[in-house]
Amino acid sequence: MALSDSEQLAYALAEAKASRAEGGIPIGAALIVDGKVLAVGHNQRVQLGSAIHHGETNCLENAGRLPASVYERATMVTTLSPCDMCTGAILLYKIPRVIIGENTTFYGGEDYLRSRGVDVVVLNDAECVQLMADFIADEPALWNEDIGENAQL
Repeated sequence: MALSDSEQLAYALAEAKASRAEGGIPIGAALIVDGKVLAVGHNQRVQLGSAIHHGETNCLENAGRLPASVYERATMVTTLSPCDMCTGAILLYKIPRVIIGENTTFYGGEDYLRSRGVDVVVLNDAECVQLMADFIADEPALWNEDIGENAQL
């Protein structure tokens, strides 16, 4: 039986909460193919001292090397609208569907994804919104670093 969009989001949301519990940025992702969760991941820029381990890229790293035919059947599930880097990774691997938990606190590359033929679903999940809103309020400098902003605080 196929997982609903909300059921798929639950995997990414669990990862976002794990990241926050580790002192990181609360963004999580899951890669789902043919109704099965192939990989999950979360933003680990703080934990790994990494410039590129956003939720989606960490999830792709955790999936390992896969044939193009697998990505072409995949859904990327993310708790937050994907940034330009993660949007690029989705397009590079020709992932045809993206489920986004919320785009209220950050609106990323979803219009570009749509323009390139990707099916983008935004769930406007209240828990995802609250998790990010709380984080941004508590850690504005860390948030700005994550999205490449040079904010004066």
